Amino acid sequence: MPILTATDLHKSYQPSGQAPTVVLRGVTVSIDEGEFVAIVGPSGAGKSTLLHILASLDEPSTGTVTLNTDGTPVQYTACSTSEIAAIRNSNIGMVFQFHHLLPEFSALENVMMPALIAGQTQTEARQVALELLSRVGVDHRSENMPSELSGGEQQRVAIARALINNPRILFADEPTGNLDTANAQVVSELIVDLQKSIGITCVVATHSMELANKAHRIIRMQDGACFEQGVE
Repeated sequence: MPILTATDLHKSYQPSGQAPTVVLRGVTVSIDEGEFVAIVGPSGAGKSTLLHILASLDEPSTGTVTLNTDGTPVQYTACSTSEIAAIRNSNIGMVFQFHHLLPEFSALENVMMPALIAGQTQTEARQVALELLSRVGVDHRSENMPSELSGGEQQRVAIARALINNPRILFADEPTGNLDTANAQVVSELIVDLQKSIGITCVVATHSMELANKAHRIIRMQDGACFEQGVE
């Protein structure tokens, strides 16, 4: 059963005084619950834009995205800004190419943040955050600041943060794109292992065909359009 459906997505940008740039051209995709989908394509193909629209971080020029986590479909465009923020906090985990950790907080505090926003107590959030940091292999760095962590450690903290509220879907935008080969391998294996062990729906935009080939299905983007290919 689809947990997420996007229908006829178009996206254009038009800076003042310039011709419009078309990024998406009628993209329609459906993602099943528990599925691991990789979005691949050259730079400028539209994969990050598609991912951000699916994750409710951006809006299409036209088209719809429908999330169905509990049998009641919800269209993003029918929701207010505060409703979308609440849906995102409870249903969606997001990992970016650049970790976006808050520099003034420790690794543990960064992971706790979404849980505190969702209303968990400090004690509850801390316990779950420590468990997640252990799961991603950086619990020994829990009190370190982001500036004291390697790139791979920072990204693993970001993955733990994305999972703190037990989301239904994990989105990752080029999660290995800013890492060296060794750390990229570690993060790729971590994402694959987490997807298999938790059974979470996972959508990853990536240049790494090594990571993409471990997905259940590949969506190939080219010039704003998508072409699908099964892997398993």
